[in-house]
Amino acid sequence: MSYFNHETAIVDEGCKIGEGTKIWHFSHIMPNCIIGVNCNIGQNVVVSSGVVLGKNVKIQNNVSIYEGVICEDDVFLGPSMVFTNVVNPRSAVNRRGTYSKTTVKKGASIGANATIVCGHDIGEFAFIGAGAVVTKTVSAYALVVGNPAKQIGWMSEYGHRLEFDEKGIAICEESNEKYNIVDNVVSKIIS
Repeated sequence: MSYFNHETAIVDEGCKIGEGTKIWHFSHIMPNCIIGVNCNIGQNVVVSSGVVLGKNVKIQNNVSIYEGVICEDDVFLGPSMVFTNVVNPRSAVNRRGTYSKTTVKKGASIGANATIVCGHDIGEFAFIGAGAVVTKTVSAYALVVGNPAKQIGWMSEYGHRLEFDEKGIAICEESNEKYNIVDNVVSKIIS
């Protein structure tokens, strides 16, 4: 076995789990999910069938990742954050097989106790504040907070707030990465 799972974790047959991944106490990895290399799956996490996790995904305690969710490389899921996969759930109505899809793009971070309503993708390197309730798609590099979540700024790939000058340029002070903003779309300047 090229990954670690705690003796209390349940890993069902039919999963693909990458080398170096760690699965901690009381977690359940369901069949037909794909988990990339070097992921860390905290205590009491459920990864449902059909979920895809890229490499180096960090999942904190008490997170359930339901069918229809894809997390690309380097995603961070904070403690007790929540995904949904049905827009209009009813106990007496079976909507299995009609799950809405949600993609969390490369490098995005979702804070503790945030809720992501299904069908709304999270852009690359976006930052969802703790407790936010995401009810619409989030742009790449966006910083969103509140209920419902509203954008209040932009974040660097390094995880610092960006302040754009009159020319539309921002520099991350700690990493010296440069970004530009054109028509409310942020991109990293590669030099």
